[in-house]
Amino acid sequence: MFKISSHLKYRILEIIPGAMVWITLIGVVILSFLKPLWAIYFIIVFDVYWLVRICYMMIFSTISWYKFNEAHKIDWFERMRKENPEWKKIYQVLILPTYLEPLQVLQKTFRNLIKIKYPLDKFIIVLSGEERDKKNFLQYAESIKKEFGNKFLRLIITVHPKGLPDEMPGKGSNACWAGHQAKNFIDEQKIPYENILISNFDVDTCPHQQYFAYLTYKFLNNPNRLQASYQPVATYNNNIWESPALIRVVHNSTTFWLFTDLARPERLFTFSSHSMSFKALVDVGFWQKNIVTEDSRICLQGIIRYDGNYDVIPMYISVSMNTAYEGNFWESLKNQYKQIRRWAYGVENFPYMMKNMWGNKKIKLFIKLRYTWNQLEGTYSWATAPIIIFIVGFLPLHFAGDQVKATVLAQNAPITLEYLMDASMVGLLLSAVLSILMLPSRPKKYTRGKYLFMLLQWILFPYCMIVFGSIPAIDAQTRLMLGKYLGFNVTKKSA
Repeated sequence: MFKISSHLKYRILEIIPGAMVWITLIGVVILSFLKPLWAIYFIIVFDVYWLVRICYMMIFSTISWYKFNEAHKIDWFERMRKENPEWKKIYQVLILPTYLEPLQVLQKTFRNLIKIKYPLDKFIIVLSGEERDKKNFLQYAESIKKEFGNKFLRLIITVHPKGLPDEMPGKGSNACWAGHQAKNFIDEQKIPYENILISNFDVDTCPHQQYFAYLTYKFLNNPNRLQASYQPVATYNNNIWESPALIRVVHNSTTFWLFTDLARPERLFTFSSHSMSFKALVDVGFWQKNIVTEDSRICLQGIIRYDGNYDVIPMYISVSMNTAYEGNFWESLKNQYKQIRRWAYGVENFPYMMKNMWGNKKIKLFIKLRYTWNQLEGTYSWATAPIIIFIVGFLPLHFAGDQVKATVLAQNAPITLEYLMDASMVGLLLSAVLSILMLPSRPKKYTRGKYLFMLLQWILFPYCMIVFGSIPAIDAQTRLMLGKYLGFNVTKKSA
């Protein structure tokens, strides 16, 4: 009897997401010529589904915005101090992997850290450079150590060696190395793992001053505290005023996508900068070091390790990072495309999930089904929806014969598309207003007229959804489907 090898099974799973996307796009185009009525049926069903999806996105984004706004009014340090005397036992470990970032970026991050409202003598900071940039990194690290080395319980400077076995150069392998360096110090100090929260941040991440107090408060009030990750709101306000309109729209859209998922924790994965229990990190074996998207993989590792009893807790407080803008417009657009493609490569979680989650009989069936649906539906719609809505959706109406055009269905199709566009405009207006409210203080070099421009920039949204949404998502899924695996591309940061 023919037996499929485990490698072939995994390759089939890698092929499925990309195959679904290409079958859909090619199939709709072919049907538009050969069976336009069938194509119209499909597009109307697809558009109605997206109309519903846009409505709930607006609802959940508004809920998250309200909670976000309320959370930023609270002095979490005072609340934590009064309600949870255990907070004094809690230590914070912060991992900052870096590669090729300029000294000014590192200085800005550390200058923000020393302003946070939480005792700095509870912090263990690991600044981890790469051997590939060892000379520059050690110079920068020496400057950081001289200025900030005595501010924390311990500032660990480490260099991640290149060429270690079973590693891919990138943030995941660097963070894994840095995490083990932190563990060595923690073991020396005999600090209980249960009393440690660890955060893995992009090196340009500037957390809100109340972030660690809020994190500790959420941690101490969580009955399942040790088996959870904690996901903040990712904003990109560090250089938002200087960034081009296209890039601002892309990054604001990312924030609002996260808003939607924060209000629905059952859909929430860890993304970019996040925090978790140090005990859970040790239990799952640290961040995976041979993949691109270690930030989302880590919560799947927890779900599998703890047989489904692992949560991602929403945190309605911000961490601010840089956009992909690095000074040159066209280079920044290239950086933006690569960054979105890297995020979209989170599709690599699908085969991992199917192999390890479905192979674990202790995980409840509804948990398996929920995560499988969320992963597949998310990656599929990311790649297909903008192209079908804004481009391919009009093909069958254009190529249909007079007999088809005379049907009630064909005559109502444009109306359905119009409703979808109108709903999208309401969503755009909501996003535009909220994005203005979330802006940091306006630099003096910009006039008040800049606000109007930042409202009008949202007319670029349909183009952004295609160029910096569908296309990089299709690129990422096609690479996985063909076995042309993506390496880790570092988004350049401006100083």
